[in-house]
Amino acid sequence: MGQKIDLNSIPNHVAIIMDGNGRWAQARNLPRSAGHKEGVEVIRKIALAANEIGVKALTLYAFSTENWKRSLAEVKYLMQLPELFFNKFLPELIEHDIKVRVIGFEEKVPPLTQSVIKQAEKRTMHCKGLQLNFAFNYGSRAEIVHAVQEIAKKVSVGTLQVESINEETIRTHLLTAPLMPFDDVDYLIRTSHEERLSNFLLWQNAYSEFYFSDVYWPDFTTEMFFDAIAAYQKRNRRFGGVSDKKEKE
Repeated sequence: MGQKIDLNSIPNHVAIIMDGNGRWAQARNLPRSAGHKEGVEVIRKIALAANEIGVKALTLYAFSTENWKRSLAEVKYLMQLPELFFNKFLPELIEHDIKVRVIGFEEKVPPLTQSVIKQAEKRTMHCKGLQLNFAFNYGSRAEIVHAVQEIAKKVSVGTLQVESINEETIRTHLLTAPLMPFDDVDYLIRTSHEERLSNFLLWQNAYSEFYFSDVYWPDFTTEMFFDAIAAYQKRNRRFGGVSDKKEKE
């Protein structure tokens, strides 16, 4: 590890916006698909590293609801990545007791891709280690709209009173509810020197710490991940309050 990590102060839920695959490839005069393929290898390394240090949930932004705007060729390749990843690495994930989860919306996702995802979830459902959560065809605004619709249905049939709706109600209707009690993000990492949320876990990131790396995702190493965790451990999370006498004064 690049810096010493306190294993008693590990963020429960780390979310990563894996940015820069296309630019990594273009810088090497390669097709964008080459960057995505290389990025898959990094996912394996970071998942194993997160599991090693005791992260409870790792959510990776794999494909957004806005990514459909990309070229047909690139979208077609991205739809094949779950099969590429799970066919190659699922036995290793099971060996390390890593549970696979996928959040997002099935519409538009090819049936074969859906089948591969569901099979990976089924084969790891018994695992007790890291929850490796892929956000695939995911958008946070769409997630919140969906949650509101589900809550409204319950109100309309009388199984839920308007006065009873609170933050916990919304939380349990979000796509991340299966990750509870680790559904709120503690630490958001984004690669490639971009500094924005890009419609990713807007509710869950309400009080998360942010970390921005200059490197493209295919160049993001295990040592860089550990350095990011070490940086998190130097943060002072106050959740809107104060945490020491000096601040109170």
